[in-house]
Amino acid sequence: MFSMKKHISALLICFVIATIGKAQQVPSADAVLKEARANAAKENKKGMVIFHASWCGWCRKMDASLNDPSVKNFFDKNYVLTHLTIDESPDKKNLENPGAAELYKKWGGENEGIPFWVIMDKDGNILADSQMEPGKNVGCSAKSEEVAHFIKVLKKTSSINEEEIAKVEERFRKNE
Repeated sequence: MFSMKKHISALLICFVIATIGKAQQVPSADAVLKEARANAAKENKKGMVIFHASWCGWCRKMDASLNDPSVKNFFDKNYVLTHLTIDESPDKKNLENPGAAELYKKWGGENEGIPFWVIMDKDGNILADSQMEPGKNVGCSAKSEEVAHFIKVLKKTSSINEEEIAKVEERFRKNE
């Protein structure tokens, strides 16, 4: 009887550990993008996919800029914002979206640094990215030429007006 209780306890512990592990799994990049594309199609918006990592200060600046009350409405109205985690430190590799690093490379981000972003249509076709030119990722725009590139991309992928342009420019210039 005593060994049966130990056996049941051991099975219960294994079940709990397995359940917790599954509950904490990070979704694959494909799953994240599938949901983002579905939301973009439903809401008639473009998708902005941002490659980032928990340790990245510029990534946090990018998120703070996109969510700043002065510009948040514009971005919410025009884009479905999605994050894919890559390049985590060895002790936080479990935070990475499986398959995200491969997409980052496929979409031209390899050796570009983070944040690296792409804007796509509802079908997943890439319309623009954060490179002013190959090898020059603006990431979280801050300098005037970086912000100018970002606004050029926004003009190409949204219905941004002059007032919104001024607000985006003002907000992102604060990142310098």
